[in-house]
Amino acid sequence: MVLISAVRDYISRMLQDISGMKVLILDSQTVSIVSVVYSQSELLQKEVFLVELVDSISKSRESMSHLKAVYFLRPTSENIQHLRRQIANPRFGEYHLFFSNMLKDTQIHILADSDEQEVVQQVQEFYADFVALDPFHFTLNMPSNYIYMLPAVVDPLTSQRFCDRAVDSIAAVFLALKRRPIIRYQRTSDVAKRIAQEAAKLMYQQESGLFDFRRTEVSPLLLVIDRRDDPVSPLLSQWTYQAMVHELIGIQDNKVDLKSLGKFPKDQEEVVLSSEQDSFFKANMYENFGDIGMNIKRLVDEFQQAAKSNQNIQTVEDMAKFVDNYPEYRKMHGNVSKHVSLVTEMSKIVQERKLMLVSEVEQELACNGGQGAAFEAVTNLLNNESISDEDRLRSVMLYALRYEKDSPVQLMQLFNKLASRSAKYKPGIVQFLLKQAGVDKRTADLYGSRDLLNIARNMARGLKGVENVYTQHQPLLFQTMESIVKGRLRDVDYPIVGNHFQQGRPQEVIIFIVGGTTYEESRCVAIQNSNNTGIRFILCGTTVLNSKGFLRDLEEAQRVARSSNSIV
Repeated sequence: MVLISAVRDYISRMLQDISGMKVLILDSQTVSIVSVVYSQSELLQKEVFLVELVDSISKSRESMSHLKAVYFLRPTSENIQHLRRQIANPRFGEYHLFFSNMLKDTQIHILADSDEQEVVQQVQEFYADFVALDPFHFTLNMPSNYIYMLPAVVDPLTSQRFCDRAVDSIAAVFLALKRRPIIRYQRTSDVAKRIAQEAAKLMYQQESGLFDFRRTEVSPLLLVIDRRDDPVSPLLSQWTYQAMVHELIGIQDNKVDLKSLGKFPKDQEEVVLSSEQDSFFKANMYENFGDIGMNIKRLVDEFQQAAKSNQNIQTVEDMAKFVDNYPEYRKMHGNVSKHVSLVTEMSKIVQERKLMLVSEVEQELACNGGQGAAFEAVTNLLNNESISDEDRLRSVMLYALRYEKDSPVQLMQLFNKLASRSAKYKPGIVQFLLKQAGVDKRTADLYGSRDLLNIARNMARGLKGVENVYTQHQPLLFQTMESIVKGRLRDVDYPIVGNHFQQGRPQEVIIFIVGGTTYEESRCVAIQNSNNTGIRFILCGTTVLNSKGFLRDLEEAQRVARSSNSIV
């Protein structure tokens, strides 16, 4: 909630302090930042009559001196150049410039030199350089996400941009929270270490004055970790509502594009799934798929009751009441249609891809031992003509991650069978995954087989039984948060940057996953926060992954590594 509120407050201040008709000018990234926290109707209420992209404004010469231009941009050199040209030849009556992060002095000088006609009324930094998807989950939507898998020497320029973008956004988060954290990182990840060290340098040296907030009794903690420490979570089929929609259809900035799935009414081709704007989704986003069906049935029943009462119009008073309630009735109709459409489409996909069969094997591979039974189950999936190429590949990857040291001969048999059964199989992609995220590369005890405490925990879970066979898996993040709550996060595995040290247990923890988060992990964070341990966790990452995104990053990293002849 805190980050959504922070971004909403920034945008509200930006718009309400400027009276009259406005055009809001954004870039490709601030569009996402604004759209997840502010609806179009809310922008209209703030007298925003036009929303444009900064690069398209550059191409138009039409004068609009009756409008005031409100710019909200990332402070990139490209955006500064767009602004320089637009201010030099103004089309609008006034220019109000807001940036989502820290401006450099040179950038301020460029803007000042370009404002010969003195149309710029104000220049401000509003620290909202992140996309706040949910109360405890935000993302950066970073391009070239695959680059974290490669050594910096493979593509130094892209690697530096990637790290710079991560550091800038982490800084914006702590400026929005008015905090300066203690910073720790995953020891086995070069990219996590680099981002942690550069963030510390920015906050404690280069911009120390900006981060000199009133000290809290215990500093918050920023923990930078690597997606490759838990490659299992983004490979699994999902069975809770939000995670399942992203896995089977895809969510981008809390929007779901249904155009490719069939013929939908124009107003339903793209639907919004936001916990801030949709009370049914907020109540059900972490629920199991089976429970969702029952809850949607209740929603439909409620809507039918409302529809019946609206049909019973007999007097002028009834008509007036209907008119008053019509916006709410329409909203309810749209909401019901949206959720029924989503669940219907997902049910079709589950049946077509035999995902209940696939997922049962995946969960056994992720949660339980038994190499012989696992080999047989994966072999059966590979032989099943109904299973898609992608689902076959994921099952072999999950087997390889679990049993890479135990059964090299059988693993090679699965590789060969996969290559013969799947036309889309990219040779060497599973081996590349093991080089990236195999047991020798991981810091944590992913399968709970090294640490006595984890072995006991897994045994207790097995004896107690699992309520749903399809949702047995717990992301590694759960174990990490548990270690933080209990003060057991090992310094040797997660060193602190610099000479700082943590005095007592932190009350605020931001976990940044280089390579991307998953909605399964954001659910894990929400559940942890509801336990009232006295620690508030916030999850963030370079992107939000589903299995397609994770596999795409793997393939792109493998392609770049091969083309540069790198040993990765």
